[in-house]
Amino acid sequence: MNIRITGSGAYIPKRSISNLEFAQHEFMDEEGKALPYSNEVVAEKFRQITGIEERRYVDDNLLTSDIAFFASQKAIEDAGIDPETLDYIIFAHNFGDVKQGAIQTDILPSLASRVKHSLKIKNPRCVAYDILFGCPGWVEGVIQAQAYIKAGMAKRCLVIGAETLSRVVDPHDRDSMIYSDGAGASIIEATNDEGGILAHETASYTYDEAYFLFFGNSYNKTHDPDVRYIKMYGRKIYEFALNHVPLAMKSCLEKSGVAIDDVKKVLIHQANEKMDEAIILRFFKLFGKTPPERIMPMSIHKLGNSSVATIPTLYDLLIKGQIEEQQLNKGDVLIFASVGAGMNINAFVYKI
Repeated sequence: MNIRITGSGAYIPKRSISNLEFAQHEFMDEEGKALPYSNEVVAEKFRQITGIEERRYVDDNLLTSDIAFFASQKAIEDAGIDPETLDYIIFAHNFGDVKQGAIQTDILPSLASRVKHSLKIKNPRCVAYDILFGCPGWVEGVIQAQAYIKAGMAKRCLVIGAETLSRVVDPHDRDSMIYSDGAGASIIEATNDEGGILAHETASYTYDEAYFLFFGNSYNKTHDPDVRYIKMYGRKIYEFALNHVPLAMKSCLEKSGVAIDDVKKVLIHQANEKMDEAIILRFFKLFGKTPPERIMPMSIHKLGNSSVATIPTLYDLLIKGQIEEQQLNKGDVLIFASVGAGMNINAFVYKI
């Protein structure tokens, strides 16, 4: 028995927001003072560091659970399965459903329950639940689905990663330019085919690192202090990721028994292009190697950082041949890896 991704689907919002559209924002520092340079300079420095030129926002009438449902429909269709045969629906997100213009998150009922309802699944043995695990949530959902299948508790699971970060960003914080919306879904099941998940690794660092990402006040001191927005200590996250993610990937690869030269692609959380490039460089350096060309497919340039949705949407685009100069073939070995709020790190090695 091997545990494989047998179907995938994504919802990528049609609304594209370029860096130039932030020109009218009044960016401030933590003290509430205006930044000492123009928004054009801010946007260009931002592009050089992150690689992000555009990001996608959902239409005002859509919620996180809506776009997750759309992605799930596609994954179910791609796998050619009856949704009534799903044993688990595992939904990774961070902020629940946030209506446009609202200040509350809505997670009652759980978003997984909402998706199950939208899919019209009647089977009560299909268990639906949410996980809050930061950006690595979808990867962790796949790891949990694998555990259920290995334990004989499930044969087939739907794992979703979806977020609408555009609803929780501070318009006065330049970090708001990083975030985007999207949804990705995958069917994970036991098959007799070769390959599948070969090894996994997960860790949570909370002693000093728990609040590197947090909910905080707007940089605009005239805003309501009881309304909170996603905030981060970018430099600390960069250093943490660079120090810990390559080691987690190395440990995972060694568990799998796969040689570094046999790794075809690394699908890493799309948060910051420079950070991701540095992580890949350090990972290969641990084996005394340099990264091959096109080892790290990227979607961040046009799609931005959609948190838990970045890796499943990237995989869906790749497996369907929709990323230029990138392709996946039967027998290829991939490493999926992510880092995010918590601070959590995870990875798994997968053979197509």
